Amino acid sequence: MHARSGFVFVSVPLLALGCGSRTGNSTLGSTESSLGSSSLSLNAAAPPLQSGAPVRLPTGDFITPTAAPGSSLTVLNPGIPEVPNFLADHAASTVTSPDRKTLLVLTSGYNETNYIPNTAPSPGNIGYEVPSESGEWVFVYDISGNSAPVQKQVLRIPNSFSGIAFNPNGTEFYVGGGQDDDVHVFDLSGGAWAEATSTTDAGTASPIALGHTAGLGLENYPETAGLAVTSDGTKVVIANYENDSISVVTLATHAVVDLDLRPGKAATNPQPGVAGGEYPFWVTVKGSQTAYVSSHRDAEVDVVDLSGPSVTARIPVGRQPNKMVLTKDQSKLYVANGNDDSVSVVDTSTNTVIETIPVVAPQGIFATPGGLKGANPNGLTLSPDEKTLYVTDGATNAVAVVNLRGTAASTVGLIPTGWYPTAVSTSRDGSYLYVTNAKKVPGPACFDILSPAWGPVGTLDGGGPTTDQHCWNGNEYVWQLETASLLSLPTPRGFSLDALTRQVGENDHFPVAGPLGAAASALASATDEGTMAFLRGKIKHVIYIIKENRTFDQILGDLGNGSNGDPALTMFPEPITPNFHALARNFVTLDNFYDTGETSGVGWNWSTAAHTTDQIERTQPINYGKGGFTYDWEGTNRNINVGVATLSGRLAADPLTPNDPDLLPGAVDVAAADGPGGTAYLWDAATAAGLVVRNYGAFVDLARYSLSGTPYAALFPALDHTPFADGIRQAWPAASGLQTLTDLYYRGFDQAYPDYWRYEEWNREFQGFIAGGNLPSLEIVRLPHDHTGSYAASETTAGLGTPLLEVADNDAAVGALVSAVAGSPYATDTLIFILEDDAQDGPDHVDAHRSNVFVAGPYVKQGQVISRAYDTISVVRTMEDILGIGPLGMYDALARPMSDVFDLALDPKSFKYAALTSGALSGTSALSQRDLSRIGEYYAALETGHDTAYWERVMKGQNFAREDDLDVARYNRALWEGLMGSRPYPAVRTGTDLSREARPYCSVDLDETSHG
Repeated sequence: MHARSGFVFVSVPLLALGCGSRTGNSTLGSTESSLGSSSLSLNAAAPPLQSGAPVRLPTGDFITPTAAPGSSLTVLNPGIPEVPNFLADHAASTVTSPDRKTLLVLTSGYNETNYIPNTAPSPGNIGYEVPSESGEWVFVYDISGNSAPVQKQVLRIPNSFSGIAFNPNGTEFYVGGGQDDDVHVFDLSGGAWAEATSTTDAGTASPIALGHTAGLGLENYPETAGLAVTSDGTKVVIANYENDSISVVTLATHAVVDLDLRPGKAATNPQPGVAGGEYPFWVTVKGSQTAYVSSHRDAEVDVVDLSGPSVTARIPVGRQPNKMVLTKDQSKLYVANGNDDSVSVVDTSTNTVIETIPVVAPQGIFATPGGLKGANPNGLTLSPDEKTLYVTDGATNAVAVVNLRGTAASTVGLIPTGWYPTAVSTSRDGSYLYVTNAKKVPGPACFDILSPAWGPVGTLDGGGPTTDQHCWNGNEYVWQLETASLLSLPTPRGFSLDALTRQVGENDHFPVAGPLGAAASALASATDEGTMAFLRGKIKHVIYIIKENRTFDQILGDLGNGSNGDPALTMFPEPITPNFHALARNFVTLDNFYDTGETSGVGWNWSTAAHTTDQIERTQPINYGKGGFTYDWEGTNRNINVGVATLSGRLAADPLTPNDPDLLPGAVDVAAADGPGGTAYLWDAATAAGLVVRNYGAFVDLARYSLSGTPYAALFPALDHTPFADGIRQAWPAASGLQTLTDLYYRGFDQAYPDYWRYEEWNREFQGFIAGGNLPSLEIVRLPHDHTGSYAASETTAGLGTPLLEVADNDAAVGALVSAVAGSPYATDTLIFILEDDAQDGPDHVDAHRSNVFVAGPYVKQGQVISRAYDTISVVRTMEDILGIGPLGMYDALARPMSDVFDLALDPKSFKYAALTSGALSGTSALSQRDLSRIGEYYAALETGHDTAYWERVMKGQNFAREDDLDVARYNRALWEGLMGSRPYPAVRTGTDLSREARPYCSVDLDETSHG
């Protein structure tokens, strides 16, 4: 037995996983887990499950999607003739027809199809995205047999964001058009569905336009979300996610009436500056006169009288309410609360909440003590007899089974699903369940669009297509690799449900229920706890460096120290990244580390909160695919700094903020997670514990750097080398908890600004802390230049106009910071953790999430390769343990700390590090003075001869002002060809372990986690 914060639990082994070859996704990690079985309220006679080995996710959890007897997992193939193997991404919603014979599955994700062979790329679409074959899809299934679904049709629409609903007549259904701000109408004729067409332009689809020209905020777009139809079938009600309104459409005439849901915009008794109705996500209609609308931001459900229309009531519910469902008699409304891990039950006669149901797990599995969140309930449906409620818990990869019999509802079981379930429906008789999963483990990142067979990238005119059939369509971006699926299964009951519940507990590392307080980790051993306790007594300062977007193979594939790297994929080798190579060799090489997030918005939340919300999971892939949302995931919403609560404060920070007291009032971030006592992020938990925190560049107002043109250019802070001395402010914090903790002279994400200049500003304060003896307990340092970008002459600074120089700059800044700490009085009590927020921009022979992590400081092992699977959450958990804070949510509470990294017998004085300088930056460590004359010889050594003008030409049209706002397929293609020249790009990723001869492995092999 062991404990964390007084929470005691008992470990038992995971169900047998079997063996496999140490290749592909199998390297994602150990099979160890635990579940306190002594107090499980399950039937001990439950038979064992017949399922394959669990698959480890980059979250540290496992999935067993086909564990349920009789289940099947179906991929969503839209049937593109030219790309027959293309699979759809991010299934978002399901709906059944009124007669429950037809099931519709709607995708709302990345779903961009790249260049199709044998067709010419369009000059205006140089990224090779094919508009006619991209978009979203509605998959139509026959479920009349109360059994596995039979696919009948696939219908394409340009855009969508979750909204889909049947007309009660059963012969029409409607789909929201997302950023297109319209509603698509599909009619049933001759047994097939087709989109309604215009009477004036025969054969042309004719969606109903809603008439919004923009969303609220700065440079924002409209976006339809959920929709519902009145019981008489005459009107459809649509949530306008970015306009804080609903549209009521009369179907006979297509007349549109809007209602602003905000209290300050009410026609009678307005309440300016009062939050309400913002980010409306889902709509449910009672009868023909009353609509219920969930507000993602304001933790309420708005009641609308459609005859006006007008808001008649506001029902407080849990944080981030999303999907809702009414009972047949419409007396109760069930609301999934994504950030509260609960379902609110609303009495529709009084419009009050009469019950709140926890839906993470049965109490005997995991009581979620201490207010820990993280399950992300995001979809729900009632059984036909309405005695059971099924709820998709997206982040814990399960369907919660809620018993509605009796006086109080309770979660009685869990059903394992695929990765991130988003919706659930039942068959007509309730004997079958249908669950959509948003994504799957991506596997090796191939990016085969980079193949030299495409022709010289410098001319951007393309060549013939490669003939390799593994990746020939080039759809190998991480969001394309994480494809959706439909899980179908007989509804489990009795022993079967007991066994499945136990399996979910194992998959998610749930401990047994215990006393209130912080949860214990189901993975941490007594040795782990002892290691962390020792470090907590010795380490007084943690410096956390967050970088951008690189895979393990891209940087360390050439390391040559026995680690699992592929040198053929190394694009930034040791001459460019000497410090990264030295840090990995001198301390620990973690060659089985995975960034939990796919892209920056997801990655930055995993990296700082160890959690991501359903709002982020639903909006990120759409944003990266079609740009339908503003970058709402680092403290700004709609490019408004919501870290500042008052309108006057926002106007002072950004004079272009709309002078509207009803625009997102209060310091509420729609995307933020909730933590115990409001400690959503690392800095919150640290300050709550009385620790001193300093922030350098994290969660600052990115709109100051990214919005371009008149009038935004006037807000762009000058690219100043010595901003403190010159009195030129560089940062405006965008999280409420960072307002007083942020160095205002440290610039955030901006690829035109050198990382070494950032290091110099950090070092200015560091030297002051040395002099004052007051180094903060936690520092968060953003060093983003390995993202690369901003190559145009007008955008570059200090001559850094190529990817090699920018990554070398990033390497130099990291090396200088580690060296500064190692040579300081704080060397013996400071640990430095360095990771990428995501790994999306490059190939890796193991997995698209595999990336670089470095740990430097006292007690860190020296010269060892550690191959135990770790991820972003492991890093956060380790820092929390050392600082004595947290956990922030379920994920970090249940993660295993990185105790393998440390050797407690080491003399802390043995921590030494001297910064290295890439030859490309030779001359001096000050970039502004470096000798540029030697850059040519390093280009030659790397078989490239490309200067700034070349990179400006091949990257023309890319937007580097905002994180990841790129045509990624084109970017990665240009990067490979520009850096690797004529070297052929490997077409097939086997996932082979290149560190040693591949061998079978089982759980007994798990102790072999490091080698020198």
